[in-house]
Amino acid sequence: MRCDYLERDLCRSCTLLHLPPVDQLATKVAGVRDALADLNLPDDVWRAPVMSPEQGFRNKAKMVVGGTAAAPVLGIQAVDGPRGAVSDLTRCPLHAPAIERALPALAAFVTTASLTPYDLVHRRGELKHLLVTANEAGDLMVRFVLRSREAEVRIRKHLPALRRVLPRLAVVSLNIHPEHAAVLEGPHEIVLHGETLTMTVNDLPLHLRPRSFFQTNTAVAAALYRNATDWLTSLEPRTLWDLYCGVGGFALHAAAAMPTLEVLGVEVSRDAVASAGRTAADLGLARARFRADDATDVALGDPAAAPDVVVVNPPRRGIGPGLAAWLETSRARHVLYSSCNATTLARDLAAMPSLRVKHAQVLDMFPHTTHSEVLVGLTRRPG
Repeated sequence: MRCDYLERDLCRSCTLLHLPPVDQLATKVAGVRDALADLNLPDDVWRAPVMSPEQGFRNKAKMVVGGTAAAPVLGIQAVDGPRGAVSDLTRCPLHAPAIERALPALAAFVTTASLTPYDLVHRRGELKHLLVTANEAGDLMVRFVLRSREAEVRIRKHLPALRRVLPRLAVVSLNIHPEHAAVLEGPHEIVLHGETLTMTVNDLPLHLRPRSFFQTNTAVAAALYRNATDWLTSLEPRTLWDLYCGVGGFALHAAAAMPTLEVLGVEVSRDAVASAGRTAADLGLARARFRADDATDVALGDPAAAPDVVVVNPPRRGIGPGLAAWLETSRARHVLYSSCNATTLARDLAAMPSLRVKHAQVLDMFPHTTHSEVLVGLTRRPG
């Protein structure tokens, strides 16, 4: 795959693009195995890695907005040039085709609704980011990240025209982010249209609300959930907790595959919990429950009350020493750990010596970069 943005040094995100996809994946597998080297894992625990589509795989675009309301620029902070300058990235080959098709209409809407791009240097203006998510059917979720509600009336006024231009708009919202801080979005969401974007993964309708986390690569996420479910099914558990469950990917796949399984999903985002609960209701999965809470706080109760299996899918910081220590002493017979950071994964696994790695797999969730997803299945040692 060639990328004009990389060749012109406008974007430096895809640091492995010079390598063929097979060599990229081999490099990542070697890096993960090196990160876990102190665990002395035998070769036979490593399953074949999962490759990603080379382009068009990214289901979410996080576009910085620069320029002016009359001539907006959607893209990334410029690699070189004045501080706060934005480079166009509307034809990034990683984005799903539905996103690429929508971006020109969204740029035109910035002008129509007179949305002044936020000036990073002078700290003025309104529109900070456009966050666009697409499902595989081409339906869209669009979030306008704004400094205040100043533009809300104009956006509402012109939204019907935008929906005519983009008839697959399923959800439109405003995210209010008043702080001048290096975070993507703020705490307050105003939904203007729709409710959820349905991400169909392995025939499961996972509902995505504006503030819910979802893996950015739908094809690899589908493989992740399939492979996890295959292993979980082979264990024949009676009870399962899915900590950091998001919209319920692991929990709902397991519940659908094992109708008698008692499932509890825990996630700090109330939007994500509501989404997971809706999918469970849609599918009639009465034994799958979801709770809005801090995953670590929920787990750090009586270790004897732990379920048969615990699934953890934490952010890059990992599960940390507290939860790792609790899992180490709990009655849980198995742990399934999905990680996007092999360094924190290695630290957490070292803190759980009673749990032996049965299998490990690298999934190329983030092609052309050094990042990947690692799925590790652990079983408690005898004795």
